[in-house]
Amino acid sequence: MIAKTAVGIDIGGTHISCAVADIETGTLLETTHARATFDHKAPASEILQHWTDALNKTLTNSDVDRLMGFGFAIPGPFDYRNGISRMQHKFEGLYGVHIPDALRPGLTAGRSLPMRFINDATAFAIGESWMGEGRGLRKVVVITLGTGFGSAFLDDDVPIVQGAEVPPEGCLWHLPFRYGIADDYFSTRWFTQTYAEQSGHRVPGVKTLMDKAAADPVAGQLFETFGQNLAECLGPWLLRFGAEVLIVGGNIAHALPLFGPALRAGLQVTRVPARITPSVLWEKAVLLGSARLLDDAFWVKVSVHLPTL
Repeated sequence: MIAKTAVGIDIGGTHISCAVADIETGTLLETTHARATFDHKAPASEILQHWTDALNKTLTNSDVDRLMGFGFAIPGPFDYRNGISRMQHKFEGLYGVHIPDALRPGLTAGRSLPMRFINDATAFAIGESWMGEGRGLRKVVVITLGTGFGSAFLDDDVPIVQGAEVPPEGCLWHLPFRYGIADDYFSTRWFTQTYAEQSGHRVPGVKTLMDKAAADPVAGQLFETFGQNLAECLGPWLLRFGAEVLIVGGNIAHALPLFGPALRAGLQVTRVPARITPSVLWEKAVLLGSARLLDDAFWVKVSVHLPTL
């Protein structure tokens, strides 16, 4: 039997990463991986050329006859059903552009293949639920901690975006928390701003604070407070959803050994039984999650929710 494959694509503000995945076995073909960097403020033609070059490099190392299509993980606002960018805070030059029509003429696939789109944080969650720490479980919650606070609630690998057991659209970042919204408390800027306020010194990012935590009481306490706050924010939703596992991704996930104890202790108070674990797939999760969109049976389940993702 000929394997069914798809190109998984991760679009970030400064990079494109892509690789072919076997969507029956959930494995990436490492020899097909390609990556390019760019400036999201560049003209549309320049950005699209970088995307095309990376995709063609992947196609060159692929068996194109087996490809089912292309799955894109891309941040919003974005019309995921129709493949049209609605972003203005970045990729301004691509606003209103129909991505499939813009890319297809430059691709070397030799035939017109489907292109499907989903939010990047959601793609990461799908990959982790499918082939990562959520594999074999039904109720999986994935959060990403970095420049922003991403989240997804998955039931049998499918993102759930409505209903009483999940926050609206599966998103926590915009919900009220303390003196602002959750995104104010669970992102890199919370660490850097709070450390500056408490110590009088500025640091470039969370990695610096991780390195200082053992010897710097202010830095050490920040991670404990972060874990306590995260438990307060997540606990009610994990309980309501019946989460079996909480998977933590994003750059701040590397600090889980520092804030994890406080997070676990806080969740135990509210009797949340979910196991807490860092991502095991990292960037591979996004590529696998986006490639899986070309599994037609899976796409039927996911695409129902695309207008609100």
